Amino acid sequence: QVQLVESGGGLVQAGGSLRLSCVVSGGIFINYAMGWFRQAPEKEREFVAAINWRGDSTKYTDSVKGRFTIDRNNAEDTVYLQMSSLKLEDTAVYICAAVHRFDYDHISAGRVDYWGQGTQVTVSS
Repeated sequence: QVQLVESGGGLVQAGGSLRLSCVVSGGIFINYAMGWFRQAPEKEREFVAAINWRGDSTKYTDSVKGRFTIDRNNAEDTVYLQMSSLKLEDTAVYICAAVHRFDYDHISAGRVDYWGQGTQVTVSS
């Protein structure tokens, strides 16, 4: 059973930074493309970023381009989301996601095989 466990969320002031981590267990990490989604209160879950299994291709939603960076460490079965210049509207539960590596092109549309539980990120003014 593949499990995804996020960490690194918290409370941060607008303009600040946070680095989220997601550790994957129970599967072969390089079999999966990885992504981050987020869900704000009373809003639908939305795609944030994704990275292919090799780590040499990334995707971002427009609202985070230039501020967020996704990367992965295949030796440690971990994917990261570095968030900078945080805005109030970035407040959400951030959820790690895994999809078989051949479905990387579809992860932004919500094609996901496994979800984490999420970690809360709150940006204050």
